[in-house]
Amino acid sequence: MKKRTLLYNLQDSQKESFLKRSGLLIFVVLLFFITVSVLSSSFLEKQLHSSSLKGTLNIFSTEQLVTFMGTINPYFKQGLPNSYEPPSLQSLSFELATSIRPGDIRSLLGRELPGFAIYDTEILVAGEGTDYTTLPIESAPPLDVLLKEREVVEEKLQLDDTGEEEKPDLTTNGRDVVYIYQSHSTESFLPLLKDADEPNEARSRNPKANMIRVGEMLTKELESRGIGTLQDRTNMEEVLLKRDWSYSDSYQLSREIVKSAVSQNNDITFSFDLHRDDRRREVTTTKIDGKSYARLAFVIGEANPNFEKNLQFAEKMHHLLNEKFPGISRAVLKKNKSEGNGLYNQDLSERALLIEVGGVDNNLEELHRSIEAIAEVFADYYWEAEKVNAGGQS
Repeated sequence: MKKRTLLYNLQDSQKESFLKRSGLLIFVVLLFFITVSVLSSSFLEKQLHSSSLKGTLNIFSTEQLVTFMGTINPYFKQGLPNSYEPPSLQSLSFELATSIRPGDIRSLLGRELPGFAIYDTEILVAGEGTDYTTLPIESAPPLDVLLKEREVVEEKLQLDDTGEEEKPDLTTNGRDVVYIYQSHSTESFLPLLKDADEPNEARSRNPKANMIRVGEMLTKELESRGIGTLQDRTNMEEVLLKRDWSYSDSYQLSREIVKSAVSQNNDITFSFDLHRDDRRREVTTTKIDGKSYARLAFVIGEANPNFEKNLQFAEKMHHLLNEKFPGISRAVLKKNKSEGNGLYNQDLSERALLIEVGGVDNNLEELHRSIEAIAEVFADYYWEAEKVNAGGQS
């Protein structure tokens, strides 16, 4: 009798589980057909664009989309972190219907307040004075504006390089282990340009006055510390114009460049994409021991499998920099695909960073001091890691 009862209970449990799965499958199929019907309706035929679809998909995180696909094919769920807890069906439905993420007030106000959408960026580690009102800003004017050549102030482009270079105690023995590039190469600085006063005017094709110069300084400083470094000097906006690509395709272009560099040099283990902020001086500048420095910020893209390792690297650099140069690092920030590229080529390396170096009002001396700080701290980090690795291999 007991065995028969247990058998009945097992069958009932299996039936219940089967009904739940069947019900969920039916719901998903119905939702799919309803969605297709709405998308193909005459009302939306002229209203719906790719940007609208992108905005709708960006409501959900990568994990939520994978969870949704996992209801059809459980294989997709294998890629989810062990600590991830899937949202309830009610929560997903609410987000889809309202574009509001429970527990995140930014999603409620983002469309109502002008410019508030930039706060989709998440502050993972906040430095001194950093909050959601001081997040880095990135403008994207038309390419013809970006490529308008502005006259530079030659005397502002000079640096005192009279000091003698000392031979480093440690070297990578001819191996180039760091790769530096500039996805937005024409980003420049107002003090270096004539007749430029507004942030959107801080653009230059002159490699002595834009981010290529900043990358050149970092390359030189790392090399002087024995760390083999390669720098890409492509004028990204010129290539975009030749290909008839938009400014938003900058990361697609830099991705080609980084992949090519990495494929040709197996020694590259670090990559730095250098940018500058559109913010003004009060946010992007600090004084350390009586000298002005351009402040830094680290941006990590959420949409890549190396997110955790890149985040650990960024946090380490942030803390080490602020220990040695208090206040120089503003924050470690996370961006998803709804705010910016969301990837930033960081899936190509476990130690890749996007670094915001100063803002539109910083001069070359301030930038150079900060570049020296990055090189000094990174060199300490690199050689200490090499010592640990060497010890582990002995």
